[in-house]
Order: sequence, then C-alpha cells, then structure tokens
Amino acid sequence: MQAAKQAGLLRGKGGRIGGRVSPVLIRQAKQQTGIETDTDLIEFALATVALEDNFARAFKASRGKVVPELKLGF
Repeated sequence: MQAAKQAGLLRGKGGRIGGRVSPVLIRQAKQQTGIETDTDLIEFALATVALEDNFARAFKASRGKVVPELKLGF
C-alpha cells in the first residue's frame, strides 16, 4: 500500500465501486491479508493489480533473445 501511496494511486477517494462477490472469497481474502474492512480489501486488491510489474509477460517476450554463449555462472 505504501507503493500505491507513493505512486499517487490513493489520492482523492471519491470513487465508488459495487458488485456481487462470494462471501467465502471475501472471508478468505480478509483472512489471508489480515484486512478487516471491505473498503480496505478492495483498495488493496486494486492497488495490487495496478502496481503489478508484468514480470511474466516480459520474461515470455524475452524468450530466445539471449545468446546461447552467455555465461550465467552455473
């Protein structure tokens, strides 16, 4: 959440979101994260997605682009 705050993603809390989700999903997510309120849980989930580093996509895109002669040290 600190990274989201530093990125300016938590300013101006005027937006509203609504939807139907499984109570079991909410309960498990709260238990897993230690977050107690629905609002904080939604904010955490959205910040996690917004700050994702896309490592898997970048790793896949680099496939075959490293020369075979490169010494990796193992």
